[in-house]
Amino acid sequence: MQTINTNEIPASVVGLGLMGCSITACLLMAGHPVIALAPIEADMQHAEGRIMHHLQKSFEEGLTNKKPAEFAKQLLITMDYAALKDCKLVIECTIENVEIKKNVYGKIEAVVSNDAIITSNTSAIPISILQSYTKYQDRFLGLHWAEPSHTTRFLEIICGDQSDIAKAEWLYELSHRWQKEPTLVRKDIRGFITNRLMYAMYREAFNLVENGYASVEDVDRACRNNAGYWMTLVGVFRWMDLTGVPAYHTVMKDLLPTLSNETKIPKLIDDIVQSGGKGILNGHGFYEYTPEEAKLWHDTFEQFSYEIRRLALKYPADVVKKKLTTKDKIKE
Repeated sequence: MQTINTNEIPASVVGLGLMGCSITACLLMAGHPVIALAPIEADMQHAEGRIMHHLQKSFEEGLTNKKPAEFAKQLLITMDYAALKDCKLVIECTIENVEIKKNVYGKIEAVVSNDAIITSNTSAIPISILQSYTKYQDRFLGLHWAEPSHTTRFLEIICGDQSDIAKAEWLYELSHRWQKEPTLVRKDIRGFITNRLMYAMYREAFNLVENGYASVEDVDRACRNNAGYWMTLVGVFRWMDLTGVPAYHTVMKDLLPTLSNETKIPKLIDDIVQSGGKGILNGHGFYEYTPEEAKLWHDTFEQFSYEIRRLALKYPADVVKKKLTTKDKIKE
């Protein structure tokens, strides 16, 4: 792995909603000087508080040995795009709206150098589409994060049709400094890897509930107590290896034809969104929440993210390889 000094790589996060703030915290803890840019005034109201909270909590949980005040010296929160002038990496983290992103890219490219890498944290829009709105398409890639970005190991690095693979590989190396186990997606596809897998599961979950096979609570319970037990350790293919490949082959023959292939938005989620539901943000989602319950779920999820991180770090992707190496050394 090549030597990369993060303190020599000024970075920017453009868009300071929930995920933009946690990405900012991640980059700061990795050693980057960070320009956190708010494209809209509303972002400025909560950005500093959220970022400082992530840093304080990370200090308390042992993710960093630095206090928030030390990171504050490396952070500038602003609405001025001119501040991005020296950034070598820009991560756009605005809402999933092509026109808004297109407008933001124009403002970014007007000030950054021609060799600065520009990325998008889009979760679904093909990178090839987004890079078509930029002046230098080869330096544009996708960086798909998971929330909370400063605790999760997940990161997808996505190449668009015009992306320079060398730049993608550089991001792959750099992301290890962010404590990620990254995936390099060399060929662009809508939804990338994780969302294509997850949304297939979401679709089947809606199908089961809307057709009366199970309740929302039943489906959630099944996910927690089955896939939720093993997916921190292994992915779907390793899981089949561990539990017997032929059994899955047998089940697929009769089960796959019965799974939902619905292409319309499920009525269950459409009704919630059309009525203004936003989940715990306003207490109305697939479940109803009092203000106290919503806050407790938020706090519980935050605590869980740190605790599951500690467990997951004991089982990295190469855990068995490391055990084999240790055994070989003992034999020697």
